Amino acid sequence: MQPYFCPMNKVRLLTLFWLLGNTLLAQTPAIQRVDPTHWWVGMKNPNLQLLVYGPNAGTLTYTVNYPGVKLVKAHTVENKNYAFLDLTLAGNTRPGTLEIVGKNGANVIRRKYELKARDNEPKGRGLSSADFIYLLMPDRFSNADPGNDKFADMADPEADRNNPYLRHGGDLKGVENHLDYLKELGVTALWMTPIIENNQPQTNEGGAMRSAYHGYGFTDHYAVDKRLGGNEAYKALNKKVHAMGMRVVQDAVYNHVGINHWFLKDMPSKDWLHQWPAYTNTSYKYQPITDPHSAAIDRKVALDGWFVPHLPDLNQNNPFVANYLIQHAIWSVEEFALDAWRIDTYMYNDQPFMNRCNAALQAEYPAMYTFGESWVNNTVDQAYYTRNNINFPFKSNQTGGLDFVLYSAMNAALNDGEGWDSGANRVQQALAQDAVYQDPMKLVTFLDNHDTDRFLSVVGDDINKYKMGLTWLLTTRGIPQIYYGTEILMKNFKNPSDAEVRRDFPGGFAGDKDNKFTASGRSKAENEAFDFVKTLANYRKNTPALHSGKLTQYLPQNGTYVYFRYDAKNTVMVATNQTDKPIALDMARFQERTQGFTKAKNALTGEVITDLKLVNLPAKTALVLELQR
Repeated sequence: MQPYFCPMNKVRLLTLFWLLGNTLLAQTPAIQRVDPTHWWVGMKNPNLQLLVYGPNAGTLTYTVNYPGVKLVKAHTVENKNYAFLDLTLAGNTRPGTLEIVGKNGANVIRRKYELKARDNEPKGRGLSSADFIYLLMPDRFSNADPGNDKFADMADPEADRNNPYLRHGGDLKGVENHLDYLKELGVTALWMTPIIENNQPQTNEGGAMRSAYHGYGFTDHYAVDKRLGGNEAYKALNKKVHAMGMRVVQDAVYNHVGINHWFLKDMPSKDWLHQWPAYTNTSYKYQPITDPHSAAIDRKVALDGWFVPHLPDLNQNNPFVANYLIQHAIWSVEEFALDAWRIDTYMYNDQPFMNRCNAALQAEYPAMYTFGESWVNNTVDQAYYTRNNINFPFKSNQTGGLDFVLYSAMNAALNDGEGWDSGANRVQQALAQDAVYQDPMKLVTFLDNHDTDRFLSVVGDDINKYKMGLTWLLTTRGIPQIYYGTEILMKNFKNPSDAEVRRDFPGGFAGDKDNKFTASGRSKAENEAFDFVKTLANYRKNTPALHSGKLTQYLPQNGTYVYFRYDAKNTVMVATNQTDKPIALDMARFQERTQGFTKAKNALTGEVITDLKLVNLPAKTALVLELQR
């Protein structure tokens, strides 16, 4: 298969590139676009590289005349429709509108470019283990404005809630309308799948036409998808998130773009993408990246192969590509007041580039937190992609990461029978390897997300296992993340498609039979689940020992797993019983952590236990006990 760039078969990448480029080269020079669309004075990094695009824009001789702004160098590339201008902005540069002037003989082209003053909206504040992240897909969460569901001028003009593979119409205003629901649940940070424009044609996958409702195929980095409400709706949402005391996580995609991205219709250069003689997919194997014995071709395929044919793979070794992506990340933080970044397909990126990007963000915003998706099954490989204590030749500077190892361990533990290495031993053993990380508290822990089977289905619709898993999630180390609907018992497996685990949130759309954003719209079981998460999440929020204290865990015995979270002020004991029989837990074994305490309060029920010699642990139950003197 060749890397086609549009639905027309038989059109190869380079053919399309040169045909479009040569057509534009025959035109009078012009400037049609400048990225970033604007910038700010007073940034810590004085350097700015502008991508200038238009017919023969690369044939112009450029000048910039504005106090404090210097044009250091103008770069040209293979495609003469592009120029890259290196500017420096002095520290005393004032806000205003400069003029980019391009000359070619008698032709003089002028383009205005705005330098803005920075605002006081909180941004770049990062995340910590005190946070609780809520992940949602905006297209599937709530639809506040049916008028933006679809547009005839977009590559995918359809929206149909009856089709699980097409867009359903959820938008950013719909998310904003339900922030009170998240606040009640105890959420402190909002992570949405990407909101950047995905003006992608539908793709045929498994015989079904599917839209890019998930958001992972960008087509214009500087535009929030208008079907979600556009840039202004995103600013309004984030402003309200901050006003309610929560933080904003944006989903970054550096590895690839959508097949319909504007700059792929007339590429700046052949090496803008990873090119292969014939279409080459990534192997999806992470082992060659960290394996000291791996073959070079295996490593190259893993890193430079395309994720799928309709998501072209960016070449981050091209300095203009790298600058474009890094500047967009900084622009997004400043423009939309972001606090943290989740990074898609982290391990498929060029890792030195990722270090540059992370460092650039933290240079402007020292508290910035980044956590990437590296879907691996062991702690060594997971540690490779974050700050670690292992003697790797490459040292990552990523602050956090998605904890796929603990995710796998918790899900498996709840379905295992008791054994030497099974049941809760899986969780204990995963945490026992935390020494490989410089700070395991910065890992993001989770039970399910938009790419996995839903947690309730994984545990066989067993409410006791559900509660035990959520107890582990909300009381162990790290930054917990919950997937939308898990708190109201939404379920399903990915079979026959991912759409099954991305269903609409009931009550978010006109005509929904039930509104599960409200207690009256939820069933008794759903309210029980919601209240369980709410109670535990808010207790966690208000108990520093539970979210930021030290962790001491004991080897699981006889189906029980016990650990403690503690600081100088408080000690919390978590005890789980996976067996189908009640257990009288002999507390003598835990004297190291219980000495001096005479009673305990159940954090979920308020019940006070006055005798700590034996603690009754009901069958298939998790207890969260705050020890008292």
